[in-house]
Formats: sequence, C-alpha cells, structure tokens
Amino acid sequence: MNSCNNRFAIDRLLDASIVRSFDRTGFERHRACFASTDLEVDLGGRVCLVTGANSGIGLETAQALAARGAAVWMLCRNRERAERAAQSIRRGTGSRRVEVALLDVADLAAIRRFARDFAPRKVDVLVHNAGVLPDERIASPQGHELTLATHVLGPALLTRLLLPRLRRSDDPRVIFVSSGGMYTQRLSLTDVEWHDRPYDGVTAYAQTKRMQVVLAELLAEELKEAGICVNSMHPGWADTAAVRSSLPRFHSVMKRVLRTPAEGADTVIWLAASPAARGQTGLFFFDRAPRRTHLLPWTRESDVERQALAQMCASSRPDRLARAA
Repeated sequence: MNSCNNRFAIDRLLDASIVRSFDRTGFERHRACFASTDLEVDLGGRVCLVTGANSGIGLETAQALAARGAAVWMLCRNRERAERAAQSIRRGTGSRRVEVALLDVADLAAIRRFARDFAPRKVDVLVHNAGVLPDERIASPQGHELTLATHVLGPALLTRLLLPRLRRSDDPRVIFVSSGGMYTQRLSLTDVEWHDRPYDGVTAYAQTKRMQVVLAELLAEELKEAGICVNSMHPGWADTAAVRSSLPRFHSVMKRVLRTPAEGADTVIWLAASPAARGQTGLFFFDRAPRRTHLLPWTRESDVERQALAQMCASSRPDRLARAA
C-alpha cells in the first residue's frame, strides 16, 4: 500500500495525458495497486444479467462471473451469436448456469415483455453493457435515436422494471458501462433525438455516455435507502470488435496499445463481484478506483439539466420532454 501511495503523484501526471492512462500501459500501471484477493470470490447463488454479452467487454464479464459460480443471463439481440458465446462460456467454465435471453435494449416494448414474462425472480447484478455507434441516424422500434434508446432509455426502463427483483437480493448492484469519450461532452438534451441537426454518431455516442454517468448518479441517490448500489465506469481503450468496426481509423492508429477486452472488463467484473465494491454507490470508476466525472469545467451540468434527464427517462414520450428542455 505504501508503494501505491508513493505512486499517486506520478499517476496523476500520467493519467492527465489520457493516452498513457486509457491505453494498455495505464492498465498495467494501475493494476500494480489492485488487491490480489479482490476477485477471489464464490458467486454461487448470485444471479447476474449482462446486456450485450455475446462479444467484447460483455462476453468477458459474463465469462468471469460464470467462472466464479454465478448464474449468468446473457441479454442479447442476436440469438445465434449469443448461443455461440454461451456455449463457449459453458465449455470454458464448466458452468451449466448460463442462460440466453433475446433482448434488444433499444426496444422498450421488448424490455417490458422480458421483465414481465422472462426475467429471473431475483437479480443480484445488472450490467448495462450493450452499446452502438452508428454512422447515420437510425430509429429504434419506438422511433427514438438508436444510441439514446440503447444507452439511456432502454437501461433506465430495464432498471425500473427489475427493481422488485433487485430488492430480493442482499447485495444488489447496477453497473453502467460508459466511455471515456463522455469527458468531451456536457449533459445536453437539446435536440437529443437528432431531428434538427446533422447526425454525428461519435458525438451522439459520447453525449449518451455522459447521460449514463448522470443517470447512474440519480438512480444511486434515489435507491440508496433500498440498498441498491448503482455505479458507472469506463473501460479505457479496449480492442473490441465494436471499436474495430465503428472506429476503424482510431483502431488502426492505436491498435498496438489498446487494452484487451479482459482488461477493459476488469472494473465491470470488480464492481459486480468484489466484496471491496460492496456499499459503494453513485460513483464513476476507472481501473477499480473512483474518478472525477469532469475533466473540463464547461462540461458541468446544472441541477435543472439533471432533473430534465430524470424526467426524460421516466416519460413515455422522452422526445417531447427533450424538445422542451
């Protein structure tokens, strides 16, 4: 621990560079101060739901939780890919407690059906990992812009509908997998559906990732008395299929220093499984440590904007509220 304290000043300098923090070298540096026993846990009896679990960070998370004995539900929109991933996890871990549920988290009607008809009786961990980064505006089944529906509206609704099941857990945890890209954006609900401005997928992605961080804080405060811990995190720059397909130029330039999917998933797994994370709520984590949510002063939001986000997520017509904000 003393050596970690001595590294603090150096870490602050290197982390400010972003490149030497979000990349593989940052993970290796931060990992030197991880407690080796934090993930030596038996998750037998725990039920974990992971959205977008068939590849990348979601797959690594599902596999790690299954390896520790949890019953894992893989919530995915493509059954064939999900079943292949589930079979791989079953073979690799020996677990027979890996389930696949077909769910597109951008489809609010599908979320309601899942929560009503298919969800397990108890939920201990809910990981909001599913993500998209389209290069043109795509509408969800309810007509919402796809990144907004996938990253914000769907997860908010799924969390709400699963609250009775989360309350049956003795240690319920909800985790939003955000992105370091959110640091570039402030919370804004101006034309949140992208009807009146040229579509920019990267900006839409970063803005909705900022919304996830604020939403996690709002839910954490609301659910604190119920003992439900809600946190967000970012995985750094990981070499996943989504990054390769959605950000090919970035991947081409940075591929030699990108984190592995397992390294990107490490903090998700830690938040989901470790006793060290128990009771921590309303925080934004990176490499197992709480981090600032703002690096630039002009990205700070007002209380009015935070409450507008809460109202948008609670509304059946969030587009109408967003236009009024």
